[in-house]
Amino acid sequence: MVQGQQEKVSRSLAGTVSEEISASLAPVDAELERRYPGDPGTRQPVHTVYVPGDTFTAGTVRSWGDRALAALDEHAPDAASLAAVLGLPGDLAEPVHARVRAKLEREPIEDLRIDFEDGYGPRPDAEEDETAARAARLVAEAYANGTAAPYMGVRVKCMEAAVRDRGIRTLDIFLTGLLDRGGLPGGLVLTLPKVTYPEQVTAMVRLLEAFEKAHGLDAGRIGFEIQIETSQAILAADGTATVARMIQAAEGRATGLHYGTFDYSACLGVSAAYQASDHPAADHAKAVMQVAAAGTGVRVSDGSTNVLPVGPTGKVHDAWRLHYGLTRRALARAYYQGWDMHPGHLPTRYAAVFAFYREGFRQAAERLARYANHAGGDVMDEPATAKALSGYLLRGLDCGALDDAEVAGATGLGRADLEGFAAPRRGDLTAAGQ
Repeated sequence: MVQGQQEKVSRSLAGTVSEEISASLAPVDAELERRYPGDPGTRQPVHTVYVPGDTFTAGTVRSWGDRALAALDEHAPDAASLAAVLGLPGDLAEPVHARVRAKLEREPIEDLRIDFEDGYGPRPDAEEDETAARAARLVAEAYANGTAAPYMGVRVKCMEAAVRDRGIRTLDIFLTGLLDRGGLPGGLVLTLPKVTYPEQVTAMVRLLEAFEKAHGLDAGRIGFEIQIETSQAILAADGTATVARMIQAAEGRATGLHYGTFDYSACLGVSAAYQASDHPAADHAKAVMQVAAAGTGVRVSDGSTNVLPVGPTGKVHDAWRLHYGLTRRALARAYYQGWDMHPGHLPTRYAAVFAFYREGFRQAAERLARYANHAGGDVMDEPATAKALSGYLLRGLDCGALDDAEVAGATGLGRADLEGFAAPRRGDLTAAGQ
């Protein structure tokens, strides 16, 4: 073609063809928007701490932080000692240790669940009623006086026949108590355990609908997590992935899928010595959960380890290495949340999370900056990668691994810019990332 010559453009199809195709796919377009709205863009806590209902007090959050600091001071009092235990690179030792201490002082728990299920057990009705009412009062007071964890709520008994009424009653008392004391906090989280059939999720939806109607709340105001602890929750009798049907049964109220390490392992017959979050059975369950939840806005959480960092220093160090390794393993697999069962787990939870985000910070920031500025480089990135890079940086900011100033300095982008890259419209991804 001669330079400057305009190319001839020819078409064969009438405009009605595109219109007819679009009309035929309109139901699919609507279904995609309904079922796969994408990540909500809100903060996801890096962990959930479970505390039995009868042991939860107004000082629980601060107590866990103080006990975690004491463990750190006793068993890894400086950056070099923590690095030696966990195998941290030299350039990460000081910033990770300093940030762990700061986190334990400022915000030791990101998500706290007051447990009325396995951690609480069967009690006389009057006792559980009083404990639930007390939990509501303490949570309301914590949010009012600024001592609450960012996310707080309860895990009630499941929807199985033997304990169903008790779970409903406890949830009613807890939620009513919050409303009596000023309303439902923004960080409220509820957990429904031992879900086996989608119909149990539907029952939870109907329960919350009835509560919202009784109090004039906006429809859909109250969401909940689904705990995956049975084999039937992963694979139904007809061979389908039950967990995918559970997400749909939640009718937009599901906020998370939480893997229950020990109940699920026991359900499959895994012996106690091998029940762990890195067992092949656990990997399979979480992979199915992850695929089922992808694009739905429902977050996936890993389970816990029951190996506690207590006793002499050598034993604590062994437990810390185990917990750190499991946490890092989960993060690499995109399970950004897990459970912590003891204050001694907090130092290694935050050490693992902070090391994960800080060690990849520079590369992620540089790649995103090149993408944002349409600059070349040795990696060809596209919108889907920019989404992952910005999501990585936002998660690092939310938990305290990274600071706003250093991210802005390295990328030239503010938080609003990062959020724009992290949540592109569906059409932007498909059109640009062929």
